[in-house]
Amino acid sequence: MTLRGGAWRPVEFPARPTLLVHPEEGPVLFDTGYADAFTEATRPVPERFYRWLTPMRLPPGLDAASQCRSLGIEPAEVRHVVLSHFHADHVAGLNDFPAARIHCARAGLADATRGGRWRSVCAGVLRGLLPADIASRARFFEERPRVALPSDARPFTEGADVLGDGSLLAVELPGHCPGHWGLLVADARRGLNFLVADATWSVEAVRTNTPPPALTTGFLGSTRRYRATLGALHVLHVRNPDLVLTPYHGADDVPARPAGAVA
Repeated sequence: MTLRGGAWRPVEFPARPTLLVHPEEGPVLFDTGYADAFTEATRPVPERFYRWLTPMRLPPGLDAASQCRSLGIEPAEVRHVVLSHFHADHVAGLNDFPAARIHCARAGLADATRGGRWRSVCAGVLRGLLPADIASRARFFEERPRVALPSDARPFTEGADVLGDGSLLAVELPGHCPGHWGLLVADARRGLNFLVADATWSVEAVRTNTPPPALTTGFLGSTRRYRATLGALHVLHVRNPDLVLTPYHGADDVPARPAGAVA
């Protein structure tokens, strides 16, 4: 279901939110990963079907809020959360960061709050995970200044300047679901890091330009747009193999150390 031509067997998909430390804005999260709130949100039907389809295993201390505390960062100190999209495995910890502005796509939030509960579950969304005040806290990529991306990022050419200083550039990566974006980070230690969220589920798929089956991409979003985005990531990798690509779920490319302070 995740790689065309792959085997029919269960696989582990690590959920990997990324903590960035901005020199002025402090801690910034890219997605929030799983949290105990996922279990609560999936107790009733139809939401329980989400848990049956993608069971969560979350050992104590591995949710994003606990990991922040282990680094000496209280969740209330996190001033910014950047969301790639609104699937439950990316936003389950959102309520643990009550003081953060929520940077996201307007199109993504609109789609996540459209229709009834069955429609939301089929779209990979659990509305119970969204903060009650998300409308007032949200800052939309579509409304941020557009800036040219570094030549190292071609064929991607334009991004949304999330914080207004060029350090975090949101890049639209369409196809996985409505309002799906990645984040290009100018990391002080590791250079450019392209956090591509679910535009691919492994770096190997980018290297070989191998998409998931159409059944999967068509159910979640648009197969045509997903494959175009994957093809662009493949071109980027061929042009600039030293640029770090970080899928949200990829287990084959875990960085040697966490992303550090952004430039």
